[in-house]
Amino acid sequence: MDQAEMIARWDEHIGYEFSTRDVSSTIATMVEDAYVNHVPVMTGGYGHEALHRFYAEDFIAPMPADTSIQLVSRTLGEDQLVDEIIFSFTHTEEMPWMLPGVPPTHRHVDIPLVVVVGFRDGKLAHERIYWDQASVLKQIGLLTDPSLPVFGAEIARKVLDPD
Repeated sequence: MDQAEMIARWDEHIGYEFSTRDVSSTIATMVEDAYVNHVPVMTGGYGHEALHRFYAEDFIAPMPADTSIQLVSRTLGEDQLVDEIIFSFTHTEEMPWMLPGVPPTHRHVDIPLVVVVGFRDGKLAHERIYWDQASVLKQIGLLTDPSLPVFGAEIARKVLDPD
């Protein structure tokens, strides 16, 4: 795949995840042995069967209605794409992929994420997603000790404006 094809396939994939919320179409953009790993909480899956269950039950269905993503930067390689994004949502739903077992707090979260996407045979081969879980927990009110060196939404604002 050339870089334009990788971008087009990735845009198609996230369109199915966040816009149409179509599990089968999302899976169709991925190779049979693809995997998703949300590194901070180790959620995701390996292979179409596990990913179908993951997307249907843990990711797409419980996505809060106001979820948005804002691209900050993109780095392209030979068979890989890395997006730095700001992921925003109000915690109105239990989110098993990001906050497993945590009931809705109705608090807003803005968190920088880094998504590493690998490609093979014209499709996604993997997604490894990284974020600062302590900042998420602080923003929803579960991490409240002020002596800890943990920040909330200001980390997303600083990514967008380093001044």
